[in-house]
Amino acid sequence: MSAPKKIKLDNKMFRICTHSGSFHADESLAVYMLRLLPKFADAELIRSRNPKDWEESDIVVDVSGKYDGVKFFDHHQREFNSTFSEKYNTKLSSAGLVYKHFGKEIIQQVLEYTPEKDSKNIDLLYEKVYKEFIESLDANDNGINNYSTEIEATKKFSDKNITLPSLVSKLNPKWNESCTDADFDRQFLKSSELMGMAFISVLEGYGKGWLPAKSIVEESFDARFDVDKSGEILVLNQFCPWKEHLYSIEKENNAEGQIKFVLFQDSSDKWRVSTVSVTSSSFEFRLGLPEELRGLRDDELSQKSGVDGCIFIHAAGFIGGAQTKEAVLQLAKLSLAGN
Repeated sequence: MSAPKKIKLDNKMFRICTHSGSFHADESLAVYMLRLLPKFADAELIRSRNPKDWEESDIVVDVSGKYDGVKFFDHHQREFNSTFSEKYNTKLSSAGLVYKHFGKEIIQQVLEYTPEKDSKNIDLLYEKVYKEFIESLDANDNGINNYSTEIEATKKFSDKNITLPSLVSKLNPKWNESCTDADFDRQFLKSSELMGMAFISVLEGYGKGWLPAKSIVEESFDARFDVDKSGEILVLNQFCPWKEHLYSIEKENNAEGQIKFVLFQDSSDKWRVSTVSVTSSSFEFRLGLPEELRGLRDDELSQKSGVDGCIFIHAAGFIGGAQTKEAVLQLAKLSLAGN
């Protein structure tokens, strides 16, 4: 992000104010998110702890001891206990506050959505990005432990220097370097850019990859009885990350645990048949490929199964491959018939 420009919009100079001195990940991201909005894109950035500067600014982030959801977005006051929604217990930081109030507008701006056409996707991404990205920043800034007990598992290695908050911390001028306000301001812009790039990457990842995948899985789920009368086999019309979506789609349709196999084409234009795990974190599958075929390959597998064009079935029985969609479909049906 380039240095703030003092440009008038609609004959008004907009100002974003945050505190001076050392900076953290939350206000670095909060400022970046605000400047994604057309209203604040060219706003003047002020870093100050002077109340006069707060009053003269249009929006004040992470300083002032005030929160009103309009101009003031600070979370340091003693009585502050706001969360993203009733579903969450994590107290908001300035990043969470800005996202709570402006997140939907930001999603529309970045992904070029319109409320009329994309309201469902906007709502879905608004929740998803908070849960998977913003909440962790809120927790980090408010000193909330990620473990439910005080006794943490023994770490095998140190990862303290690869988290976003730690990278931001190291962008602050070192104690034995020049530490003027100008030095902090210069480094803050780098910090804001770092946090903003991470945020955009997450948002676009979900908006341009995760959501389209959901649509593919939904279409396949709706057509499941066209594939097999059991409704237990899904055929994806193109490969996509499907597991997370399948569990949520089943839940939405009161069909939890129904799908036993998912068929898709791999990068070599061959076909795969995959089992479905009992849960997203489980290695146990709902139904495995036939025990007597596990570990077999090519002609031996084709002969024993009676299915032409087989390539393999893994020894653990969780995945198999064949030359055609018809072949993997037959393998899935064999599995259903034998159980």
